This record gives sequence, C-alpha cells and structure tokens, in this order.
Amino acid sequence: MGQTHDGSYDGSPVTALRRIAFLMERGREETRRIQAFRNAAAVILPLSHDEVAARAEAGTLTDLAGIGPSTAAVITDAVRGVMPERLVKLEAAFGPLVKGGDEVRALLRGDLHSHSDWSDGGSPIEEMAFTAIELGHEYQVLTDHSPRLTVANGLSVERLRRQLGVVDAINEHLDDTGAGRDFTLLKGIEVDILDDGSLDQTDELLAQLDVRVASVHSKLRMDRAPMTKRMIGAIENPRTNVLGHCTGRMVMGNRGTRPPSEFDAKAVFAACVAHDVAVEINSRPERRDPPTKLLELARDMGCLFSIDSDAHAPGQLDFLQYGAERAHDAGIDPARIVNTWPKEKLLEWANPGR
Repeated sequence: MGQTHDGSYDGSPVTALRRIAFLMERGREETRRIQAFRNAAAVILPLSHDEVAARAEAGTLTDLAGIGPSTAAVITDAVRGVMPERLVKLEAAFGPLVKGGDEVRALLRGDLHSHSDWSDGGSPIEEMAFTAIELGHEYQVLTDHSPRLTVANGLSVERLRRQLGVVDAINEHLDDTGAGRDFTLLKGIEVDILDDGSLDQTDELLAQLDVRVASVHSKLRMDRAPMTKRMIGAIENPRTNVLGHCTGRMVMGNRGTRPPSEFDAKAVFAACVAHDVAVEINSRPERRDPPTKLLELARDMGCLFSIDSDAHAPGQLDFLQYGAERAHDAGIDPARIVNTWPKEKLLEWANPGR
C-alpha cells in the first residue's frame, strides 16, 4: 500500500511514518530528526483508527506526548487518504545508493551484522526484523555488542540470555501470524576481540548463538606485531565465524576520520582461510572496510567473505548495496560470500558438528 497514480494514499499513518523514517535513515539524515517519526509511529500504533482519525480532524494529535507538528501533519494527511508531503519528497529522491553491484545484491539472502536498541542501535529488535522482511531477506542476524564495550551498552551475560528469549518470541510470532513467510531472525553477537585475542563473552553463551562476528574496538593503534597476534588469536577461536571491519578505519562521517589499524594482513587472512572465518565487507559508507588493497589481497588468498550492513537503524539495512558494489568491483565470486548461501548451509558452516 502507499501512493496511488492520482497522488492519493491508501496506507496507514504508521506505515507512512515508518517509511519516512526508513528513507531518512537510508539517506543518512540526522538521527534525532528520524527518531521523531519512529516515536510518533510507536505512539499511535496502539490507538484505534477511529481515535487517530478523530484527533486528526480535531487538530489534537499534538496533545499526545511524542507527536509534534511535522509528524501530526503526516498522520493527518494519511488518515485523509492524501500522500503526506514529506513522503512525496523522499520517494521522489529515492533511487539506487550506488550504480553497481546489483547482481551481487540480488544474491544476498541476509545480513550477518546488525544492532538493536539493546546495545547502541536506535530501534527495537522487532522493527529491525520487520524491515529485513520488507527488504526481502531470508534471515537477519542480530549482533548486539558484548559486555566490555560499555560505550555501546554491551550486553552482559544476563542481558544476552534475555535477548535470546526475545528472539525466540519474535520468531514464534512471525510463524504464528505468517508475517515472516520464510524469514528467520538468527541469534548472534558482535563480540569484542580483547587485547590478548580472547573473545568478550562466555564460551557457553557463544555456543548457543547462530553466528558470531568478532571485531576489534579498543586500542586500535596497537603496534603491528601484537595487533596481528591479537587478531589471529580471535580467528583461531572455534566460535569465531566472521572477522568484523578488520582495520577499524573511518573515512568520513560525523565521528571524524580514523586511520586503519596496522597488522600483518597476509598472516591474518591466512588464518581466516585456515580456520574457515569470513572476512567482513563492512557496507557502512563511512568505513569501507577492508580498504580496496586488503580486500583484493583477501580475495587472492582464498578467503570467504560476508557482506554486512552493520546497521544501527532499520533504514541502514539497505546499506548492503554499498558492500555489494565493492565485492563486484573486486571480482569476488559470489559463491565465496557466505550470506549468498541458504540458511541451512550458513548455519552448518557457522556451527560445524552441531
């Protein structure tokens, strides 16, 4: 549902607000402004259509906490069957994020790296899952941060246990309602690689997960030799499936730029090959990690890859297009990209012998 040929609108106000937020996130607009639309959708979601329509006609939508003039205008237009002006402008600007990589993007069945508001993401788990379904994913791995990354509200053992129950409940709901079709929300983690190469979570809990992305987030300027040893230590851990944003660099964005970490890339990628660990092609445009030379080196050394969004908001799940373009340009065989695989093959690879 949505805009019709004559400019009318046949969707719900919640749908309009969610679509606006998605398009703003996809376009990398300011988080605070985006959140206003998601908050407004949450406010009116429990209300009946009649109550929302009555408030729209009476001009009292802004009496509700979380509804401002901009979001009230969107809701009012939607209940009147008029395409909201804000949505018209965003849809008019909608287009491919990049020019290449369409064939690779079409082969991606899911995404192995995403965050929710349980750590440093901006939206609930279910909103991330619903958006993944709308994008046509067959699976989405929820990978909130591990305990020691306190700046990102990393999950303690207790919180991660609770999250696993929430994931089960969401999948059960999707099955019961048929909303998920063949979609599965998979249990995962972006686990910190600690200074000594160990992983920042208990082995017992790591064993309960479907997919584990291991990333360096601290002491990124560590000397080359200890950084290499640290990364290889994590890669050698049998629980590790994906080496996340391997250099940690930032090439642009509101957090500024950051140079890549220094390590022996040949040794690290050789360890990835030996231990069947995929090298992540991080799709966030401010990361572009690994850099092109390292991406080509990993390709030539025979590494597996995972093209991941590293999404912290629903609209960012569409960032996979950026990674797909880079994989295409590097000439990477799609068969070596693990998230082109069916769910069953992916889980067998990630959990041998389970």
